[in-house]
Amino acid sequence: MNSKSLFSSAGLLSIAVFLLLSVAIISLIPSLRIDLTEDRLYSLSDGTRNILSNLNRPIEMIFFYSDEATADVPQIRSYAVRVQELMREMSIASNGNLRFSVVDPEPFSEEEDLATRFGIQAVPISQGGEGVYFGLVVAEVVEQDETGMAPRISETMGLIRPDQEEFLEYEFMKLVTRVENPDRQIVGILTDLDMDGGFNPAFGQATPPWTIMDVVRQLYETRRIDMTTGEIDQEIDILMIVHPVELSEKMLYAVDQHVLRHGKAMVFLDPNADSLIQASEFGVTIPAGVDSDLPTLLSAWGVSYDSSQVLTDSELALRVVFGQGQRPVPHLGMLGIQSAGLTFNDVITSRLESVNASSTGVISPMEGATTRFEPLIQSSSNAMLMDAGLMQNVTDPSILFDEFESADQRYVIAARVSGMISTAFPDGPPLEDSAVEEEVAEAVGNTDAATDTVQTPAIDAEPVPEHLTTSNAEVNLIIVADTDLLSDRMWVQVAQFLGQRIPQPFANNGDFVVNALDNLSGSADLVSIRSRGRYSRPFTRVLDLQRQADDQLRMEETALLESLAATEERLNELSRDENDQLIPTITPEVQQEIDRVNEEILATRGQLRDVQHQLNEDIEQLGSRLKAINTGLVPLLLTILMLTMGYLRTQRRRQSA
Repeated sequence: MNSKSLFSSAGLLSIAVFLLLSVAIISLIPSLRIDLTEDRLYSLSDGTRNILSNLNRPIEMIFFYSDEATADVPQIRSYAVRVQELMREMSIASNGNLRFSVVDPEPFSEEEDLATRFGIQAVPISQGGEGVYFGLVVAEVVEQDETGMAPRISETMGLIRPDQEEFLEYEFMKLVTRVENPDRQIVGILTDLDMDGGFNPAFGQATPPWTIMDVVRQLYETRRIDMTTGEIDQEIDILMIVHPVELSEKMLYAVDQHVLRHGKAMVFLDPNADSLIQASEFGVTIPAGVDSDLPTLLSAWGVSYDSSQVLTDSELALRVVFGQGQRPVPHLGMLGIQSAGLTFNDVITSRLESVNASSTGVISPMEGATTRFEPLIQSSSNAMLMDAGLMQNVTDPSILFDEFESADQRYVIAARVSGMISTAFPDGPPLEDSAVEEEVAEAVGNTDAATDTVQTPAIDAEPVPEHLTTSNAEVNLIIVADTDLLSDRMWVQVAQFLGQRIPQPFANNGDFVVNALDNLSGSADLVSIRSRGRYSRPFTRVLDLQRQADDQLRMEETALLESLAATEERLNELSRDENDQLIPTITPEVQQEIDRVNEEILATRGQLRDVQHQLNEDIEQLGSRLKAINTGLVPLLLTILMLTMGYLRTQRRRQSA
């Protein structure tokens, strides 16, 4: 009886009404969310929730989106829905401190003027098509003045690109934190290199500043740290240490305590800094200090590094020219790391295409380390380590191939190190140099007087910061085993136009540094924000088929080229006489060989076409099977399931009757 009532018209209508009411009630409860996606695509990270819950003032997110202009573009509209859902989740998690609104900047409207005022421009989605607004402005909420134009702090994301979707949560929260804390952060540069320009005695001329310094100064305030004082200004937010050579114990202690206190540093080490090696008409000058290391600090951070070894890689070797008129040759020590060697799920390297490095070292996590070690840049598996001294004396890169033997292992060139760390100076600050004390004593006349003189100012001096034994919070360190990637020759060409330096990058080295500093400038919560999973699911089977066909095509092509080379050599032999002189007329033997080669070329090209045809056929068959499953098999299975359930229900009714 109950069963009949349930499946009656009134019963089914009651179920439908109940479901609709349930969905409506759930939608009206913002805090009630269940994310059943594999990568938790619709759940905010804990870092995001911490930042939003601790906002000190109201902030507004304005999404400029051309709704009408994208009516016929379903891909953009579905992407816009996901973007708005993410913003709405952030607004809910902020307890009212983060407001969210959508603005459609129609042509010649006040909304379009507002978008232009914030620096958002329309982008055409097709050749000659209408421009579409798809940008974000994050601004503080302020009371308007009489003119309605009260100044306020704002950050703009001119275009929310689809390829950024995995990192949108991070990008949005970065804008929020910049509005919350608008002051530019200070980057302290600790180095002996002439990164701000210097003088080359070999050529007797000044050297220009490195382009990377101009790039960093556009986004941050920079301060050079005096390496002789052994002190680091506490106002410095991020340490950028480049090629540290023979730092004093006092300076090492200052770095140690600054990292424990502030937790942010980017360190560039190098087993062989090519930028210090100078070439002149008299030969190559290799100065002292081409290798750098921080063994005491690295040990405390849980990182292993050997400054006596240089990484070589036959798969990533760049082709270089060592002399005018010479052909380019591969150099095993100069590497062009492509996207396969760049970690795709870290915001620092996710959108980079290539990073060039030279004579790079290798870092790895120490056994028993308590810190987390996350690779950012890696070699291919066709790599090995060589002695750094061998790399310094290389005049012909081809000799490196004689020593090369692949270790069948991937090595880490750059990594993120995070977690709680302990001091490298457990016994406290290092003692002052006794020689310095003697010089001070002699300057005032006697040792006792000097002692009084040294101690007296200490009474009025600023209080010495407390010695820290562990970090205040989790540190975030970016460690790179190469300094040459910062030099212009590895990533940028600088042209002069009307007295202005115009950089033209050919690699993403500068983007890597800026992304790293950008990431370090955020709070620990911002750094911890994960990348969101992929919304699109590629057909991995199709990709495997394409990869297999590509491999077979390369093998066929290699065989063809080898055959052509051997044939050309054979033709060259047949076309010359015993005295190695060119034969004026083609002999029947040579003509026969030429005909054979042409037939072989045609046959090989036919094989290549067969391979490509087979690839397309395999993909088409796979697509046909998928269509058959989706259109035929799945409905058939559902039909069988429903018929089975109906049959069982009928049997139960008969038995109960």
